[in-house]
Amino acid sequence: MDDQRQAASRPDVLVYETEPLKEPLRVTGEPIARLLASTSGSDADWVMKIIDVWPDEVPNQPKLGGYQQMLSADILRGRYRQDPAQPQPIEPGKVLPYRLRLPNVSHMFLPGHRVMVQIQSTWFPLYDRNPQTFVPNIMFAKSESFVKATQRIWHTPQNASLIELPVVAGDAK
Repeated sequence: MDDQRQAASRPDVLVYETEPLKEPLRVTGEPIARLLASTSGSDADWVMKIIDVWPDEVPNQPKLGGYQQMLSADILRGRYRQDPAQPQPIEPGKVLPYRLRLPNVSHMFLPGHRVMVQIQSTWFPLYDRNPQTFVPNIMFAKSESFVKATQRIWHTPQNASLIELPVVAGDAK
């Protein structure tokens, strides 16, 4: 998968990252993102990525130093948060739950690597642009429907956004 360093450095991408791992960590199965999010628009996209961040220095492969290896990623268009067959507008400013099932992953994070999660609200040009305004069909959105919006991910002790990683316990060998 492509190196994600360029995305991690963008100001519109939220990044969470662990400390370097002391032990191997095996992840196998379907990760699930549970976001509590709001937008100033009436539609929004939520892109989630799980990434293996390599150590800053990899002596036998210098080009891999700091490499951000995307393992699993997907997008959820907010209008489909409840039912993919019945799009609904988002109430601007309202904190809503979003559940995003990511593609299955089977990966061993090695000691010295980090687990990173990136959250962003666009994946253009891989995915079409969301106008941030609810329209019946995004493919026919008029230019005035494309507005600047502010997306927020909420994280409080009572209502935490999170990713459920399918960690495999036991011998990591």
